[in-house]
Amino acid sequence: MNGIVLSSYDLRVSPIKTPKQGCAGRSADWEEMALDSLAVRPARVKTYACGVKAVWTEEDSAERAAISVADALKGSEIGQLLVFFSPSLGAAALSRALSCNFAGTPVAGCTTAGQISPGGFSETDLLAVAFPKKGFRIASGVLPSVRCLTLERGAAIVRELRAQLDHSAKGLGFHKFALCLIDGLSNSGEMIVSALGWALNDIPLTGGSAGDNLLFRETALLHNGETYHDAALLLIVETEYAVRTFRHDNFEPTDKKLVVTASDSESRTVFELNAESAANEYAMAACVHGALTSTSFAGHPVVVRIGGDYYCRSIKEVNPDGSLTFWCAIDDGVVLTVARARDFIASAEKELTRLDNDIGGLDFVLGFECVFRRLDAETQQIKHRVEELYKRHNIVGFHTYGEQFNSMHLNQTLTGVVIGPKDTSYVHSS
Repeated sequence: MNGIVLSSYDLRVSPIKTPKQGCAGRSADWEEMALDSLAVRPARVKTYACGVKAVWTEEDSAERAAISVADALKGSEIGQLLVFFSPSLGAAALSRALSCNFAGTPVAGCTTAGQISPGGFSETDLLAVAFPKKGFRIASGVLPSVRCLTLERGAAIVRELRAQLDHSAKGLGFHKFALCLIDGLSNSGEMIVSALGWALNDIPLTGGSAGDNLLFRETALLHNGETYHDAALLLIVETEYAVRTFRHDNFEPTDKKLVVTASDSESRTVFELNAESAANEYAMAACVHGALTSTSFAGHPVVVRIGGDYYCRSIKEVNPDGSLTFWCAIDDGVVLTVARARDFIASAEKELTRLDNDIGGLDFVLGFECVFRRLDAETQQIKHRVEELYKRHNIVGFHTYGEQFNSMHLNQTLTGVVIGPKDTSYVHSS
């Protein structure tokens, strides 16, 4: 199947390693760790009306973090476990530990630039989101070697996952949405979401790109006991609950334009804007004084107009030669517009209130937020207010190196899916 690895909880193609397989050669150590599990700090849990559980732990080793989460979810009927975690835990070690503690349970996740839990923001812990078997059907797969992704491969994984869900649903009608997690350093986000968005057609897509706490060295994805790089994960979810996908940013365009006049699209580097040194021209247009840093780019993004709407295009870093490297695809002739910030809290509150009214009550929100939004909140000294806002609206997820929304790969945006009340409008056939 063209290198695609598929799985779902009731129709499995790629088996999860059993504890015996996953812990070969270290059973004695594992038994000692299991006997010592009472000393593991208990994870905290929040359960939502739809049955989803968010579990987070501050344990700083992969084995103990996995035990802590497993203890908290003991007895739960889990259909899919999502994990978002600090790269300091070690992706391979965590994958092994989760296989040992959640044998037979589908697991997918990634390293992050920070977790968003019911307890607030963190850059060091493990956050798990457990979807129950009741009310949800989930199929997942891996797209390896995404730098060479084709439309055909994107369509193939969508067809396979939809076929799994059609088989398991037995003709019942459900709401659908798709989640996509991407290697955040693969420079392939646009190509991936374009291919998947086209193939998914009427299924809305959301997701985020894996991070590594702003180290920019290596990001990793986990899927059923295996660790992947230069890859993407796709999950298609069917549920009896009302859902809405969304995107939100807090910027608006100004009249200042920057035209890319010299660039290297492969490295996403811009050498000239308006035929001048890229860094100097950007700093002058954005009124940034002093050295250009991540906080400069977070507070003064540029946007591009597509189909009548503006989308953020974040700058990753300034290079010694005065060029700028972007998080997004870039090319000669692209017209960038300098953006100004709207009130962070007020604009987010307005969007979340709109979603709440639209769906009839926000029960659970799985969110993917650009790490630059967190940096901007820290610079404005409003991080604690943002945390409280997200807690109040039940947002759980992670800080990303890029966000997915339908066929668009975005920057400096909050995207996600809202789960609301159970939808009783469907007539289920027996």
